[in-house]
Amino acid sequence: MSIKKIEQARAYVANRKELTNRLKHVLVERLALDREADEIPDDCLLFGVGLGLDSVDALEIIVVIESEFDIRVEDDDMQEIRSVNSIVDFILLRQNEEGEL
Repeated sequence: MSIKKIEQARAYVANRKELTNRLKHVLVERLALDREADEIPDDCLLFGVGLGLDSVDALEIIVVIESEFDIRVEDDDMQEIRSVNSIVDFILLRQNEEGEL
């Protein structure tokens, strides 16, 4: 692996980690969760047995994604909202499609 590829990989990992932390903090604040951001595992399910969020929370998550990350969420994209990691994947994909990375 070339040095350039390694540097790109490191930058991607750092960007992903920063985005993940930012998303967790925003979710805790906007959804008034009774836990700290660092207590939420990246793969924790948002709904049901995970954080126990409901459909009203799902709408607020959409608002968070659109307002905080400037990413448009279409109806077909709703299936991507399952965990913090799935939302981060979705945001990174959309940013990449828009040439923001």
